[in-house]
This record gives sequence, C-alpha cells and structure tokens, in this order.
Amino acid sequence: MQITMIGAGYVGLTTGTCLAAIGHGVCCYDIDAAKISRLRRFDPPIYEPGLEDAMRQAVAAGHLRFTSRLRESVSDADVVFIAVGTPAGPGGGIDLSHVLGAAKRIAPHLKRSALVVIKSTVVVGTARRVRETIARKRSAFDIRVASNPEFLREGSAMADFLGPDRIVIGADDTRSRNILRALYRPLARAGVPVVATTTGNAELIKYAANAFLALKIGFVNDVADLCERTGGDIADVARGIGLDRRIGDSFLAPGPGFGGSCFPKDTRAFAATGRQFGAPQKLVETLIARNDQRKVALARRILKEGRLSPGGRVAVLGLAFKANTDDVRESAALTVIPALQEAGLQVIAHDPKAEANARRHMKDVIWAESPYAACKGASAAIVLTEWDEYRQLNLSRLAGELSGDLLVDYRNLFDPQAVVQHGLRYISLGRSAAPADQCTGVSSLKTWDRRVAAPGHA
Repeated sequence: MQITMIGAGYVGLTTGTCLAAIGHGVCCYDIDAAKISRLRRFDPPIYEPGLEDAMRQAVAAGHLRFTSRLRESVSDADVVFIAVGTPAGPGGGIDLSHVLGAAKRIAPHLKRSALVVIKSTVVVGTARRVRETIARKRSAFDIRVASNPEFLREGSAMADFLGPDRIVIGADDTRSRNILRALYRPLARAGVPVVATTTGNAELIKYAANAFLALKIGFVNDVADLCERTGGDIADVARGIGLDRRIGDSFLAPGPGFGGSCFPKDTRAFAATGRQFGAPQKLVETLIARNDQRKVALARRILKEGRLSPGGRVAVLGLAFKANTDDVRESAALTVIPALQEAGLQVIAHDPKAEANARRHMKDVIWAESPYAACKGASAAIVLTEWDEYRQLNLSRLAGELSGDLLVDYRNLFDPQAVVQHGLRYISLGRSAAPADQCTGVSSLKTWDRRVAAPGHA
C-alpha cells in the first residue's frame, strides 16, 4: 500500500518510518525543506531511540522517502495521513488550523480512491470538519476521512508502534474501515487487538486514555505526599496498588508532575471539550491545577528545606520532561530553574539529550558536559529527569564534587540508605531519608519532625 505522511514531525516521522518497516511504501512530506534535507541525511530533528537506524533500513529497502513537493507526494497515495501539529488554543482548546490547512492543500491532488486519515490528536468532530473542508475544495464529497489516533510514548515510540496495546480505527463507512484493517494487518496477525469504531469515538478514546493516565500520575503524587506525612514508603504502597490487575503498575511512579507535548495539552483540551458540550470533566480540571501547583511547590520545597544561600551554586540534573527524549515542553525544569534563580542561586544544568532544546527556554544557566561537572562546587544537586545515566551515578564521587551536602531526588532514583551513608542529606518523594529501623536517636527524630512538618506538595 502506498502511504503519504503529511508532516514529518515527531508523530509523522516515527509513524511513517514504522509503516515502512512493516512493508508499506511511505513518503514523508513536510513543508520545511530544511527538515527534509536533514531527513535525507538521516539526521532526524528529534531524539528517539532506534529511529535513525530504522530510517536507514527503510530507505535502503526502498520503502521510505522524503520530499517537500506536495503534489508528487499525494497524487498516487492510497492513504494520506495528516500528522501535523495541533497547538494549544485559547481556553484550553486546540488550534486546528494546521490540520484544516493541510486538508485544503492536499484536496486538489487526491485521487478519488484515496483515504485521508487523521493521525494528529484532535477533538471530537474533527474528522467530519476535515471531510467537509476537502469536499468544499473539490466541490464533491468524493473523499472519505478516517481517524487513527496514535499512542506513542516519547522515548519508546518505535516499540509502541510495532507492539502496541491496541490499534484504534475510527471510520464511518465499511470501505475506510477495511483499508485501515489491511494497512495494519501485519500487526493484527501478530496478535495486536484492533478496535474498529466511529471517527467520533476514536477521537474521544485518544483524549480519554491520556486523561486517565495523567490521573494515575496525579493520584500517585498525592499518595506520595501522604506517605511522607505518615512515615510510609511510596515504593511499597505503589507496588501494592499496582499488583491489582484492575489497576496495573504503569504510571505509578511519583515525580515532579507530568509534562511533554501530550498530557498537559490533551488534558486541557479534554476539559475544554467537556465544558463545550456541557459535560464538565471535574476530575481532569482538578488534576490540571494540581499538576501545575506541584511543580511550583516542589521548587519551593528545595528553597525551604535546602538551607541554600543566595549566590550559591545549584546543580540541576535533567531538563527533559522524561528520560529518553529531548523534549523539554512543560518539564519540571522550566518551573524549578527560574524559581531557584529568582532566589539568587546560580544554576548549573546537565541533560544527556535535551540541552539544545532547553537553551531556547532558559536564560543565565551554566551548561555542564557531565553530571559530575555540574555538581562541582555546588551546594546541592537536584535530579528532575530519570535518565539511566543519573541512576548509575557514583554517590561517593558525587558527594566529593559537591561543596554542600544536599541531594534532592524528585525521581527516587537512589536508595536512601546508600545516600545518607555518603554523608548527604536526602530529599526524595514519598519516603524517609533512611530506612525506618535506622531512625533512632535525637538526630533522626529531628529529621522525622522536619519531614512531617514539611508543607504539602501539590
């Protein structure tokens, strides 16, 4: 099957490469000629593990190509995916101008048997609007439009596509549904469940799924705060919760709040859709507020408990919103670093992949080539991203580089006992600074009192 991907950004590029990997002929189109030039050199503008190698293999097999010429990319395509951006709009909604603009541009060049599929994350009713937009441009309702939402996690997108939990096909006619079934037949034969439904249901599934996962993150963060107040351990509590098959263990790790390109924008859009249709999503609206508050509260916690003096140096390890990506959109670092700077602290930052993107959003930051270089002479080290590189840090060396004694670990990467044995004060989420059986004596009582008296972290 011949496929064209309109938009060679994160979703379009990873999806197009994976479709080529399962045997389809794929042309990735983007209006940005400079981006296409980079892709032809196998230099993707995003970091995604395995993507570059998969691109090379697909191009070598003759299954993948890149172009900035619209007509040649679309005219012979059996399926045309729209995978352009849907930036946030006013009131929490999304801006569909890129999606509708793409529909207008491709409309004159589509062959009558072509199927247009919306891959972008869009609100309910968008497939209908796209079909109407194409019909007006062609003066005929001769093009079908379907919805096929993506469920790719940054950092594991290739594996998520080739081994997904499910494939959602949104189509309002049998022919469109059959085309998409044929497209994904290699994955369906491998046992991947296929959910075939209407376009409207498919659009709702995407937002509802992301909202539910974000709610799990918000829930476990609140439970972590409760663990700190009661002397509990979030690791044990989360494991006990996650072993319930009705709940599952994914998205039950406490952290500094969710970020990235999906959850913040999608939860706001889902809430805005609820308000628009008179069905408010109160849980999600509360979650959005709590997530924003959490990042601010955790920044304040560093200042309150860290005993840091203006003019001091602080190392921030991790700028991406999560590991294995260079995406810094709505990451905790974008809140924490300015708060530290406003308190008069000098920030030295490190991230294995996200420095280039972070530089566009952060000012007056010193950039370090390694986590140890960032910590050299710093009063405190603050871990915000769960990179394996940080998980494997030598605590003895880390303590030796620091001029102070504070390690703030907002990803719970380290064993508390190991940290305190190296002479460091340790702040993590939802657990004590040391195992309960070591908390004896006056000094431990002071630590316990300080922990219980700490302000709540949203």
